[in-house]
Amino acid sequence: MSTGEPRFGVGGATGMSGWEAGHDALAAPSPWVTRFAPLLPTGAAVLDYACGRGRHARWLALRGYRVEAVDQDPAAIAGLAGVTHLEGRVADLEAGVWPYAGQQYDGVVVTHYLYRRRLPSLLGLVRPGGVLIYETFMVGNERFGKPSNPDFLLRPGELLELVRGAWTVVAFEQGEVARPRPAMIQRLCAVKGLGAAVVLPGG
Repeated sequence: MSTGEPRFGVGGATGMSGWEAGHDALAAPSPWVTRFAPLLPTGAAVLDYACGRGRHARWLALRGYRVEAVDQDPAAIAGLAGVTHLEGRVADLEAGVWPYAGQQYDGVVVTHYLYRRRLPSLLGLVRPGGVLIYETFMVGNERFGKPSNPDFLLRPGELLELVRGAWTVVAFEQGEVARPRPAMIQRLCAVKGLGAAVVLPGG
């Protein structure tokens, strides 16, 4: 049943989050992604999951990572054609057969997207020792506009609970941000495996 609210991420009609559409400032990659991408080894295989227009896929590919960008919007994926080190894939990440059975990556990047039924499958995409970089909206964002449907908003501490017991948390934040526009955000960087030795970027 339709909620009357656009889906955020791969489910959107434009293939990008409604927050991203029309906001030029968001053409730049998220500082959360650029901060923790250096945890990935040189030439790592990275999946930009529900990539929208692919701002992170482009940024990662330009730095020599081997990137796959996936979204259900063919036009968004077509816009990534010709980018060196980047392969685009059109796939439905919410319905039907899971398109990534048996596949794993050194890193997975997710921004402005949440579909809870696939979260266990998403975590399975990260190989042992690999890095998950996740940032999206959380409860309270309804004060600022869309997304306001709780289906698309993380609960307090939800990302931490998601990785508890099997991952090493590198960084976690949740709360209100002012830029690129006011929103309630939750974000996590974690390495798959307990007790992983992590050298912090810039450390």
